Amino acid sequence: MGGIEDDEPPSKRVKASSKEQRGLSNGKFLEKPANHSFAASMARPLALTSQGDDEVIGTKGVKKVEFVRIIAEALYSLGYSKTGACLEEESGIPFHSSTVTVFIQQILDGNWDGSLSSLHKIGIVEESIIKSASFMILQQKFFELLDHGKLMEALKTLRTEISPLEINSNRVRELSSFILSPTYRIIDGVSGQGMVKLKPRSQLLEDLQKLFPPTVMIPDRRLLQLVEQALDLQREACLFHNSSVGETSLFTDHHCGRDQIPSQTVQILQDHNDEVWYLQFSQNGKYLASSSSDNSAIIWEVDLDGKLSLKHRLIGHQKSVSCVSWSPNDDQILTCGLEEVVRRWDVSSGECLQVYEKGLIGLISCNWSPDGKCVFSGLTDKSIIMWGLDGKEIESLKGQKTIRISDIQLTSDGKLIVTICKETMILLIDRESRSERCIEEDQMIVSFTLSKDNKYLLVSLVNEELHLWNIQGHIRLVAKYKGHRRSRFIVRACFGGLDQSFIASGSEDSQVYIWHRGSGELIETLEGHSGAVNCISWNPANPHMLASASDDRSIRIWGLKQLHVKQKGKGKLVSGNENGNGVHYCNGATT
Repeated sequence: MGGIEDDEPPSKRVKASSKEQRGLSNGKFLEKPANHSFAASMARPLALTSQGDDEVIGTKGVKKVEFVRIIAEALYSLGYSKTGACLEEESGIPFHSSTVTVFIQQILDGNWDGSLSSLHKIGIVEESIIKSASFMILQQKFFELLDHGKLMEALKTLRTEISPLEINSNRVRELSSFILSPTYRIIDGVSGQGMVKLKPRSQLLEDLQKLFPPTVMIPDRRLLQLVEQALDLQREACLFHNSSVGETSLFTDHHCGRDQIPSQTVQILQDHNDEVWYLQFSQNGKYLASSSSDNSAIIWEVDLDGKLSLKHRLIGHQKSVSCVSWSPNDDQILTCGLEEVVRRWDVSSGECLQVYEKGLIGLISCNWSPDGKCVFSGLTDKSIIMWGLDGKEIESLKGQKTIRISDIQLTSDGKLIVTICKETMILLIDRESRSERCIEEDQMIVSFTLSKDNKYLLVSLVNEELHLWNIQGHIRLVAKYKGHRRSRFIVRACFGGLDQSFIASGSEDSQVYIWHRGSGELIETLEGHSGAVNCISWNPANPHMLASASDDRSIRIWGLKQLHVKQKGKGKLVSGNENGNGVHYCNGATT
């Protein structure tokens, strides 16, 4: 995974002759290159598979006419008007039909009657589009007449041309108010009470373009949109794309190396005295919190060099600490004792600010409301309680809302509560309507986690599978991930990496498993722990940092593999992260 040695001089580097290089300052060459075959081979005409307007180029059925028109649109949008005109002339393919060209000029000239006549000739079939376009044109005419003080002509346009279209009646009444009210004002570029914005005619053309079918008027920057879509698809298909650093070239297909995935232990944290059950990075990526069966939790600080140091040890629980949860702004943290109490801590001082408890009933999970003003927890009596920060109970959801071994999460908009309500069922509770939806699995559920965009739920099952569910709208299963081991313990998985493009999970075989989220392919298995790996957390601010918690009482921090790069005959060790140790670029390059 390192650089390429370059000890020998290149044998194929040929310097061009002075005759071939010689040119004038105006760009014209005195002599033509000696050999045209190479240049000609680089610009072969695309093969055509049919003739006429239905000519197809390439192997994917791309129509030549559409292809040329899109290129012409790109040239014009870049300001290369002469080149665009030359393309039209040489290809014989007009950017717009002659009727559309006339229509555009009529709009720009304010020839409203002519534009309405041309509108019916430019190839639009749907009557509703013609009516909507006519309304937009006549509305522009109406406002321009008002702007020039031609009140009676504007009224005539409203009565005899706009109203008979019989569409957008509410807007017609608004237009009438400009006739009836003596206080109306039309100001170019300003809108407000008693005012209306008069659009430039060029803006009217842009609005009409969005309304028309693309075969009539090509959307702005269409070629750029297609190129960007292609780049997005290549990145999504790339198994190892995990860096936003570096430029993406159009000259080569996108490809990242395996060295983009954190797969090397860069630090081992051994300050817990027993099994480490849970860990979670803060939203800003500056802290990591871990909890253990030693009845404590630890806040670790991520230093500027990427190393973690112990900031606070949180002591106070009488039982094992089963989970932690960061506040929305990362200044406070919740810890939950196993069927015990929830404690709220100040991150800067390490002080316990509040204890949440309910008599003899144990608390089993904890999380924050998105505004940071409330705390949610699941209880052993299968209810969910919402607490104020002061420890007072605000609301309780009764019934079988949770189970003893449970997770609880809220979507970032605060609208949904997600919890395990039965051994094989996850409940999605709408906080406003109190309506409930559910995900039912065939196997017992071990744990779950919610994606950052609130669209997906990753569920870990006892049969050694991870299921990815889309929970927007109609709930559906979209992917499965297999390979890790689980038989007795709670093993947790997480989303992670750039744009959460990866899935990582702990495993009872002491390894960490990483899958590419889109393809479901297992891309890495990380060895190093000597006990079951219980929990994984991927740093949300650094896609090259991963943490794992294990029964071996340690936390491992994983980073990019170090690269041995030969520089001027000397071996140099370059670490694969951005913290002063080299920068990893996408598209396969590493420097």
